[in-house]
Amino acid sequence: MASFTPKDISTGKLHSYLLSAVAPRPIAFASTMDADGNPNLSPYSFFNVFSANPPILIFSPARRVRDNTTKHTLENVKATKEVVINVVNYDIVQQMSLSSTEYNQGVNEFEKAGLTMLASEIVKPFRVAESPVQMECKVKEVVELGTEGGAGNLVICEVVKLHIADEMLDENGAIDQNKLDLVARAGGSFYSRANKGFFEIPKPLSSLGIGVDNMPENVKNSMILTGNDLGMLGNVDALPSKADIDNFIKEVSDNYPNIKGMSHREKHKIARNYLSYGDVDSAWKLLLS
Repeated sequence: MASFTPKDISTGKLHSYLLSAVAPRPIAFASTMDADGNPNLSPYSFFNVFSANPPILIFSPARRVRDNTTKHTLENVKATKEVVINVVNYDIVQQMSLSSTEYNQGVNEFEKAGLTMLASEIVKPFRVAESPVQMECKVKEVVELGTEGGAGNLVICEVVKLHIADEMLDENGAIDQNKLDLVARAGGSFYSRANKGFFEIPKPLSSLGIGVDNMPENVKNSMILTGNDLGMLGNVDALPSKADIDNFIKEVSDNYPNIKGMSHREKHKIARNYLSYGDVDSAWKLLLS
């Protein structure tokens, strides 16, 4: 058996071991607002529920291992003492992943991920309308666990308003876990889906994905492409060039001889098939053909 003393290995290595060993973990999709009213949205898997009376949730935005900087979420909860924690189900997992991209301060991750801002009733941060359970919270305390890269910050939150989508409740008013279809985080690029087991999502680009807000209108407003499809499409740093698109059209001309004359709806259906195999590049070339 391999054995390690934490101080004898790098923080990055230890972080990787812990994330893979303590898994799967629930995801807090945390919506905050800075002192100037700018919204922020980011997922955290150091998260759980710790009390029912009072109702307490705790999540931990850790200091970045690579450069020991803090995240916008932590800065916002310290400044405003409010947060909305939204749960993540399979229907929005790709958009959640895209929102974890480290965009600059002031960039609206709701717009980047193609998610809808829903006004809260008690706190100022917005809820994620697509999330089936949303919890408005007041921040009671932030406990800093260290000052070095990788150190956690326990954000202790009290739920002041709970919202549950009607379709997630059974005839007795209880949450139907099968309908909820929650997603949890594991190590590396692995996630776990209730009743389905592990699956992988490529990590968001460090070069910053274009986001849903920068997509052509017919794509981001598609009646065919799902939120997960848009999340995958948004995680590219640039759209394919005209030359790349022209070459793609030639390559698939036998299968799709009328590709240029297809309707948006027809193209979107075929693009979904490419996306089901993780082929984002071909999906974009088809959509832009």
